Amino acid sequence: MIAIIDYGVGNLFSLKSSFSHIGADIVVTSDKKVIDNAEKIILPGVGAFSDAAQKLRDMELEKFLKEQAEKGKYIMGICLGMQLLFDKSFEYGEHKGLSLIEGEIRPISDVIPKEYKIPHMGWNPLVFENGKHPLFKYINEGDCVYFVHSYYGANCSKSVIATAEYGEKLTAAVARENVLGCQFHPEKSGEVGMNILKAFCELKEGTLC
Repeated sequence: MIAIIDYGVGNLFSLKSSFSHIGADIVVTSDKKVIDNAEKIILPGVGAFSDAAQKLRDMELEKFLKEQAEKGKYIMGICLGMQLLFDKSFEYGEHKGLSLIEGEIRPISDVIPKEYKIPHMGWNPLVFENGKHPLFKYINEGDCVYFVHSYYGANCSKSVIATAEYGEKLTAAVARENVLGCQFHPEKSGEVGMNILKAFCELKEGTLC
């Protein structure tokens, strides 16, 4: 079973529908007992980093998620959920993250050309970094996925498994052992996104590179 964490921040219906479409056993929940019994965890998220981080703390999920990761359980953050995995974010101040991925979340306005629109919104091809990660088992380099974001993962080169070009190379996906993150939305990325979710469902201990 895969648990999508419901902490009041995220496009839960689309994610649940996407996993159901590929035949995954999926549940949307904030119940820690249910999450603890799940084989894998999805951390979704849209909106402001500080609000989402506070909600995780208020629901006593911050320490719990770290414990789940330490046990070796697969956790994948999507969009803001990916950003929450990092050490901290500089979105309207400085805010502490889960520190499951080394690095920072910074505004894309710091690095992209001034004439580029913010947020970065639309379809972009993936470029694999450090070899082809098992999360991309069923897709090819150059396949396009859908982005909506104004902030990106920085100073995280050791964990980057894919980038996308938007006037500058931006972090598209990260992985550190059993902790993974996608800045893009697999659930909005058509067949390519479905194949990424399928590969996530199939990850087993010892398969990560």
